[in-house]
Amino acid sequence: HILLLLPLFHPLSSAINHEIPINSSTCRDTCGTVPLKFPFGAGFGCGHPDFARYIKCISSGTLQFSTVTGIYTISSIDYTTNTIILEDPLMSTCTSMQNSGSFSLDHTITSPFNIVAEDIFVLLGCSNTSPVFDPNEDLCDTGSASHLCRGLYSCKGVTGIGLEPNTPISTCCVYDPPVVLGSGYGLDLPKLQCSSYTSIYGYGGDEGDPMKWQFGISLQYNDSYYTDACKNCEDSGGTCGFAGLDESFACICRNGMNTTTNCFGRGYAWSGTWRPKIQTKMSVGGTLLLWMLLFI
Repeated sequence: HILLLLPLFHPLSSAINHEIPINSSTCRDTCGTVPLKFPFGAGFGCGHPDFARYIKCISSGTLQFSTVTGIYTISSIDYTTNTIILEDPLMSTCTSMQNSGSFSLDHTITSPFNIVAEDIFVLLGCSNTSPVFDPNEDLCDTGSASHLCRGLYSCKGVTGIGLEPNTPISTCCVYDPPVVLGSGYGLDLPKLQCSSYTSIYGYGGDEGDPMKWQFGISLQYNDSYYTDACKNCEDSGGTCGFAGLDESFACICRNGMNTTTNCFGRGYAWSGTWRPKIQTKMSVGGTLLLWMLLFI
């Protein structure tokens, strides 16, 4: 009788011990050429949920950043300075200028992104009645930064916004609003009556040559999301992510399983600790059943 009963018990135990696949694939550590580390992720469920609302890796291998004004490409992430560089396809550069759209970050308290204070926004092709030229507002830096307007208006690309190279810089504004650039920062070009804008985050070693300037929008991100739980997960070979309606922490293992702790062979499901409890009960129950059978 014992030999007949044991096979019946074993498959049941194996079914309970089998890990439940939550993810169809593991989270990637790169998107195209951009390396991904927590709190960033390649898709939903990867990285931190506050970042996943803005970040997405599409099939072409492009890492995208979404805001209320559009979708932008993340060209690089610097994990030492906690900054990312955005590329706006409609933003003007020295080689190519065109009518631009507006740019704004989401007006939410929980947004982990802010404009880097060193970013320089320059408005191009503004009308004479633009509010940026209101002498009572003082929105343009007309001092030392005016050389940026001269440099940009010397570019051949200005023909794209209906201007000739080396035209007077009276329609250019190095935008310097008196407000602190935060997560709710916005650049509303129709309201400002300007044709285009550009953002400069570096000079490429030569402040006098606009062809070498680094164009893009540099954002600082909050680096306080990294926790001991995430470190424990990564030390076990897992990737930090989230799961469930409450977007609770999940450690995503290379086999596609989610756990609440780490990937050291535990196989806990993200939805709770019911599996270990069932395993314990089955182990104890199975032992008692075997002892009873031996004494019959």
